[in-house]
Amino acid sequence: MTTAAHWGGTSRFADLGGQVHWVDFGGPPDAPRVVLVHGLGGSHLNWCLLAPLLTGRLRVAAVDLAGFGLTDPAGRGTTVRDNVALLDRFLREVVGEPAVLVGNSMGGMVSILQAAAAPETASGLVLLDPALPLPLGARPDPLVLSTFLLYSVPLLGERLLARARGSGTAPQQVRRLLALVCADPSAVPEDLVGASVELVRHRAGKPGLDAAFLAAARSLVLVNARRSAYFSAMRSLRMPVYLMSGERDRLVPVGAARAAAERHPHWRFETFPGVGHVPQLEIPGVIAGRLLAWADDVLPAAGPARPGG
Repeated sequence: MTTAAHWGGTSRFADLGGQVHWVDFGGPPDAPRVVLVHGLGGSHLNWCLLAPLLTGRLRVAAVDLAGFGLTDPAGRGTTVRDNVALLDRFLREVVGEPAVLVGNSMGGMVSILQAAAAPETASGLVLLDPALPLPLGARPDPLVLSTFLLYSVPLLGERLLARARGSGTAPQQVRRLLALVCADPSAVPEDLVGASVELVRHRAGKPGLDAAFLAAARSLVLVNARRSAYFSAMRSLRMPVYLMSGERDRLVPVGAARAAAERHPHWRFETFPGVGHVPQLEIPGVIAGRLLAWADDVLPAAGPARPGG
């Protein structure tokens, strides 16, 4: 398996109750720390376009959550709460100091819950299309709704995953996923698509991956369903928060982000027209520029913004 060194980072493993894969993208040794947390079905590859744009002034790492990327699920749980515990150990034992958590999708949910439970580990939150409860009356995307309903049903979820895995080659599986999460899949460079295909092939046949995915998906639905507890976690946040949302996100409609921003007017909030669920892949330069400018305001040690940053 090719490491992420091609993308400006170095693959590493940490023993955190089992081997956890992460990528050290580097950055100035004394710079503020940033930890990138991917979403459901994602991996460190979700950050390979954004991370190199940040390392001039921030020290950046990306972690593979349990059951995803190169962190095998064997011997560990893969629910949202399990991955909050994994992230907590990663922050304490690998990073060793408070970090800005940059979370996408389920990774945004994991980051919110981590920052609420252990605020001393998070100096700030950047939430890119995080998993959020839908506002009352909102209409979810029919395909997304039906898919998650099937994931939630024992046996049906397993059959759905098996059918999807057997219905196409690794390149076709990657293309289908990009078509779901991106408003414009062609924005993703072909070499990153190829790396994603290689990762799918590397993971093929590993035991427990479907069970790991379904446990994570079902727990994500459960956290969103327990709206009061999730909203309480968000209200408890005292660190700076920057919420971004693609206006063409099919998985977490922009209305959910707008509702969250209305409940928390002290958060910085921005939406992006023509962008889907993974803005870090579709418009990495824009996201990097916004993140660095925000860091100038909330993390003085990050230093002044550079032209074109």
